[in-house]
Amino acid sequence: MALEVTGMARSFTFKKGSGMVTLDDPNPSDSPEMVMSYYSNFYPELTTATVHGPVIKDDKAVYEFKTTIGTKG
Repeated sequence: MALEVTGMARSFTFKKGSGMVTLDDPNPSDSPEMVMSYYSNFYPELTTATVHGPVIKDDKAVYEFKTTIGTKG
């Protein structure tokens, strides 16, 4: 019986307002930082965000982009 190795799918999330936005992986070979840079063209709040994770959830590696915009301190 042969073992089959497959890559784990990734997704990216960030908090926008009172909800969470889930983003697809535009290119699996890109680093999470490159994905965040790509999506910052569509979501300007990601320009000051940092990458956290991954957390394995539903057979996906989920990364969270956390931004400091709108926080005090």
